[in-house]
Amino acid sequence: MTTTWIDGEMLAFDLETTGVDKFDDVPVSFALVWFESHQIVRTRAELVNPEREIPAGAAAVHGISTERAMAEGLPMVDAVTEVAGALLDASRSGVPVVGFNLQYDLTMIDARLRSMGRPGLIESGWSGPVLDPMVIERHFQNRLFGFRLSDVCSDYSVVNEAAHDASGDAIASVRVLEEQVKVHRRLLATGLDRMTVVQGIWHSEWALEADAHFAGRGQGGIRNDEFDWPIAGQKLFVP
Repeated sequence: MTTTWIDGEMLAFDLETTGVDKFDDVPVSFALVWFESHQIVRTRAELVNPEREIPAGAAAVHGISTERAMAEGLPMVDAVTEVAGALLDASRSGVPVVGFNLQYDLTMIDARLRSMGRPGLIESGWSGPVLDPMVIERHFQNRLFGFRLSDVCSDYSVVNEAAHDASGDAIASVRVLEEQVKVHRRLLATGLDRMTVVQGIWHSEWALEADAHFAGRGQGGIRNDEFDWPIAGQKLFVP
C-alpha cells in the first residue's frame, strides 16, 4: 500500500495562554504530541508559570487559574526552551508540526524567545514543515472568518475529548487533518515542503482579502505582520 505524509511522523503542538495577543501574552500550558502512523507514541504536556496574572476571561476558557499555574507550572524559560527544542528537532528531521491556527502558537514561542534575548525560531534554524488544518479549511471553504476548532471538528465528526486543553486540541488538530485529506485527496500529492509554501500562499491570499474587508468598512486593515506565515512578522519564505 502506498503511504503519504499523512501516514508518517507528526508533531502536534498547542498552547493555552493568558490571552489572544501572540506577541505580548504568554503560555500557561503546552502540549507536544508525537504521532507515528496515526498513533500517539508520546505526549509531553505541562503547565507553565506565566509570571503574571491570568485574566479571568482566559481562565474561564481553559480552566487554569493563576494560583495553580504559578504553583505547578514550569518556569517560563524552561517551558519555552523545551518547546523550541522540540520544534527545532522536528524541523531538522523533516517532521511536520501540526496545529490549528499555528501562526498564533509559533509566533508566541518566537516572541518569548526574543523577549529572553535569544534568536527566534527561524534564526535558530527552524524551517517547518507545517500543517495547519485551519489554513487548509479556510482555503477550501473560501470564506474569511468563522473558523474555530470546535466547529471544524463538528464538520468532520471529530470528537475532541478535552477541548481547550492543550493536549486535547493538539490531538484534535491531527484528527481533523486526517479527515481533510480524505475529502481533498490532492493535498497528498504535494510534498511536505511544498505544502508549507502552499499554505503560506493561501494565508497571504486570505490576509489580502481580510485587509480589504476591514478597510472597506472603515476599520483599518490588518497588522502588517499578519501577512507573514507561519510566524507573524518573520519571513520563512516569499510566496
